[in-house]
Amino acid sequence: MPPSDRIRDHAGQGATTVAAHRTRRRLRADQARQLADLLRQQLLADGFLDGTLPHETSLAADYRATRNTVRQALDLLRAEGLVERQPGVGTVVVGRKYPHGLDRLMGLAETLHEHGRVTNEVRTMGPAPAPAPVAERLRVPAGADVLYIERLRRLNGIPLSLDLTYIPLDIGTALLGADLENTDVFRLIEAITGRRLGHAEITLEAVNADAHSAAVLEAPRGAAVLMLDRLTHLADGRPVDLEFIRFRGDRITMSGLLHRSL
Repeated sequence: MPPSDRIRDHAGQGATTVAAHRTRRRLRADQARQLADLLRQQLLADGFLDGTLPHETSLAADYRATRNTVRQALDLLRAEGLVERQPGVGTVVVGRKYPHGLDRLMGLAETLHEHGRVTNEVRTMGPAPAPAPVAERLRVPAGADVLYIERLRRLNGIPLSLDLTYIPLDIGTALLGADLENTDVFRLIEAITGRRLGHAEITLEAVNADAHSAAVLEAPRGAAVLMLDRLTHLADGRPVDLEFIRFRGDRITMSGLLHRSL
């Protein structure tokens, strides 16, 4: 075989080896992500009663995975702040997420009452001209004043969400002297109007935290946060509360019960 052919043949074998290595690495990354998803579900459901995950060897046997795959999966959970490696102990659960249902219309304190006390730091509050999209959704005249509220909401003292709220001024004026630090806006609106809330339209998406939001939530700048856009109506259909809520994605989970209807 001429030298040039031998070089090409060797180069071809090398390319095949590199491709195979990349394929194995990709497959291991896929398997690690799948395993991380399964372990995350268990630890968020308090599936590890003593707060300690099984040894890597046990996890590898239980899930028919390699030790490298298990370690990579645990690295993913560690990067999320959910677990930590402690010498002489193993991998322990150090973070938790709190459940927020999407199938019931409830305030944050009502939703999380089993997990502790929700308090609100009112950062900004007062009348402000409604931006056009806000006026349209609240069905008030363009440029009309609405009550604008910005609150940092904590659970057991830990920053959980940053809420930006717009309320029609005929309702909002009565909120100016209310105890917003310890009471959900939903309860206050029902007390002021004498009517029950009826339904809400919601949109949930992931966004990157801007510098202001990250600083207030004590989250890394650019971290992913869950943005909940919620327009709440009274039982008679009137829109009364437009909110843009940024939740720390590492401290909250969203869940709901869905029924199939064709």
